[in-house]
Amino acid sequence: MELQAKKLRSKNFGVLLLLVLTVAPSSGLAAELDGRTLSVLWAVPFAGLLLSIALGPLLFPFKWHPHYGKITLGWALAFLLPCAALFGAGTAAANVMHAFSAEFIPFIILIAALFTVAGGICLRGNLHGTPALNTAILALGTVLASVMGTTGASMLMIRPLIRANDNRKHAAHIVVFFIFLVSNAGGSLTPLGDPPLFLGFLKGVEFFWTLKHIFPETLFLCVALLAIFFALDSWYFHKREEVLPPNLDPTPDSALRLEGKANFLLLGAIVGLVLMSGLWKPGIAFHLLGTEVELQNIVRDVALLAVIGCSLAITPRSAREGNDFSWGPVAEVAKLFAGIFITIVPVIAMLRAGTEGAFSAVINAVTGPDGRPIDAMYFWASGILSSFLDNAPTYLVFFNTAGGDPKVLMTTMASTLAAISCGAVFMGANSYIGNAPNLMVKSIAEERGIRMPSFFGYMAWSGAVLIPLFLVMTLLFFRG
Repeated sequence: MELQAKKLRSKNFGVLLLLVLTVAPSSGLAAELDGRTLSVLWAVPFAGLLLSIALGPLLFPFKWHPHYGKITLGWALAFLLPCAALFGAGTAAANVMHAFSAEFIPFIILIAALFTVAGGICLRGNLHGTPALNTAILALGTVLASVMGTTGASMLMIRPLIRANDNRKHAAHIVVFFIFLVSNAGGSLTPLGDPPLFLGFLKGVEFFWTLKHIFPETLFLCVALLAIFFALDSWYFHKREEVLPPNLDPTPDSALRLEGKANFLLLGAIVGLVLMSGLWKPGIAFHLLGTEVELQNIVRDVALLAVIGCSLAITPRSAREGNDFSWGPVAEVAKLFAGIFITIVPVIAMLRAGTEGAFSAVINAVTGPDGRPIDAMYFWASGILSSFLDNAPTYLVFFNTAGGDPKVLMTTMASTLAAISCGAVFMGANSYIGNAPNLMVKSIAEERGIRMPSFFGYMAWSGAVLIPLFLVMTLLFFRG
């Protein structure tokens, strides 16, 4: 019965979508909502869902995890049912279809592909965790994060890093800096690195745009964090009795070896497929309930599904067992983001309405008297929200606040898009709930006996280390 209940819960959004499409009139579907006619109350389901995601696991952990799918469905219906009643089932169906086919489905397929392939690469063995080695591991993970995603790089590197330092009395600071670098800042250079940037890619931002335009900011932050970490870890390492005697080392040093190496080829295939969808423009598109779906995106998503199947077929079971691989994280992301992409529809419509919409105060706050965007405000506004809400929808909100036209944002407003990208990606490290890998890494560390800081204890670390660096970055890069 319990298994059957879980299956029924996993079908909630599929049933919801089918219901909306079934009742849609056949005489045509409205393309989108007019944000000028909507009140701020239409944003309540989106805000409620994000607050549920942020606070539910902290305040009601035993209630949240069994029921987050139902809660998400409830917030989605809180938007869809009034939308269908007031604007017609066709309008509701068209907006759901656009959100799913243009954004959610490509998003979750890429996340699943990176998660599956990265989860098939297991690093065995152990090294001695000196400050130099730890800094090198953090630097490697930071680089990998833009190639295999912050989640993939975090899952690949965190266990070897913990094993290398399990003979030390103080290791929490190592995991904290791992979250700063590998789980967040390192994913800033490509759409593969962090979900916000892939959403930008789906909106039309070029694949290499972030590498070209926020490399200096990324280099500054990552080098500064690595330097601070090396100094701090050296101080801990050279304290008296910091390192346990060799006979008490839980995992003595041993040669490193990789299992599931074939997945590196599949990782290259993922990179190639995403690049292909951005460079190949055959000019062929299909229309589904008013939503245009281009051929290159269909080819990419089908091929990514094939990559997932191939990885599952060729990866040794021991490699996935070594990584404690399960589908739970992907299932959770899929359910939560299905709700996010539905409830964000009216928010985006109101933001696109500019000063004529209900969010005119937000537009005015990030816009100067001369009508030009204030990059520093975009950096901090997107960053503060990303610190406590999920950074992917936060990126979408401010992407649309800035006009939502990728051609304009990549050129004349390039500094503004850079500020939004940096705020969403970098400041996801300010709290445990700012980015999904943060809590995953914390959980793995605690399972292995590391006493991690509390929620506010972690924020004391980010406040002392990250916030001063972000202030310096504002002066260096976002004064315009």
